[in-house]
Amino acid sequence: MKIYLVGGAVRDQLLNIPIKDRDYMVVGATAQEMLDKGYRQVGKDFPVFLHPKTQQEYALARTERKTGKGYGGFSVYAAPDVTLEEDLLRRDLTINAIAQDEQGQIFDPYGGKEDIERRLLRHVSDAFVEDPLRVLRVARFAARFQPQGFRVAPETMALMQKIAASGELEALTPERVFQELDKALATEAPQVFFEVLREAGGLAILFPEIEALFGIPQPEQYHPEIDTGIHTLMVLEQAARLSQDKQVRFAALVHDLGKALSPKEHLPKHHGHGQKGLPLIRALCERFRVPNDYRDLALLVSDQHQNIHNAFELRPETLVKLFDKADLWRKPERLPQLLLACEADSKGRTGLEDSPYPQGAYVQHCFELARDVEIKPIIEAGFKGAEIKAQLQKLRVEAIAQYKGKTALNAKP
Repeated sequence: MKIYLVGGAVRDQLLNIPIKDRDYMVVGATAQEMLDKGYRQVGKDFPVFLHPKTQQEYALARTERKTGKGYGGFSVYAAPDVTLEEDLLRRDLTINAIAQDEQGQIFDPYGGKEDIERRLLRHVSDAFVEDPLRVLRVARFAARFQPQGFRVAPETMALMQKIAASGELEALTPERVFQELDKALATEAPQVFFEVLREAGGLAILFPEIEALFGIPQPEQYHPEIDTGIHTLMVLEQAARLSQDKQVRFAALVHDLGKALSPKEHLPKHHGHGQKGLPLIRALCERFRVPNDYRDLALLVSDQHQNIHNAFELRPETLVKLFDKADLWRKPERLPQLLLACEADSKGRTGLEDSPYPQGAYVQHCFELARDVEIKPIIEAGFKGAEIKAQLQKLRVEAIAQYKGKTALNAKP
């Protein structure tokens, strides 16, 4: 019985980046032997065990054989005669097919170390095509390791395109797709995830609402990049620069879905695109079981981003209505998220990546002034019922109006 550290932990160690999780592979053991040593079995599809003290995962060496569609269509063979090389052969990328024994010796039968040096994401074997989930995983690894200079090997991209053309991507469960999307949103370069998916032919299959944005023109005066799809990925890139919040990044990704619905005769103009996009966002979120807090912020950003951009021209009454509609009195944490997504939208344009966005601070201050209006003096003044709310709104509007009158921020720079 031999134990090896495998996968991401070895890869990240060789890359000199922090190790998140440590997974172990056990060669030459049976499930009963693991149980006899105090390990607790947790895997149903294949034998995975938790260490009795550290609770880290130990999996028996195994091989897999394709038996059906999708990433779950495999039969698994785990037995003492499965070798280290056989287990590593079933893995997706060479950089994930490296093992280290308990003495620190590295085992790299498929050239993972060389591919790390070459900054290459390359498949281990042609069995790569048997698992459609690998299209998403490679796209996610490309996003995660973009800062280190990694790229997808051409021969691996060809296999990803083969998977997309085979129809296998449709067999992925919505929950699994969102899990990969969510992990991609947490990377430093989430836009790369969608760039790679598009090159592989998977974007149109899994995220047709985003694919539909490519080729849709915007006014060059405001969008030097012109193409809405390019703009969308630029906005996502800026959102990642501005915030670690995955909800903000998701909202940035889907904020312009409505532009794909603009009548051709009106292009490159997109009147009411924020509102047109709301049903598309709802449908996408329902399809992938997207969490409600992601969905609600995305809907808010799509609906209101144009108002935030035009904040200096908005009347105080309109700002208060915006705060009402966004339910910011009960959920004030939404406002910084909304403003960050809008700032990403503004900066996600060619040549404007480092431009200031004073609208954010302005809207935030207006909200704070309105929020600070106290209801107790209104009640003490004798107002009752609906009069209380009307007076509260009036005082909120007056507070913002007074601020606008005292500052020079009442015109867009």
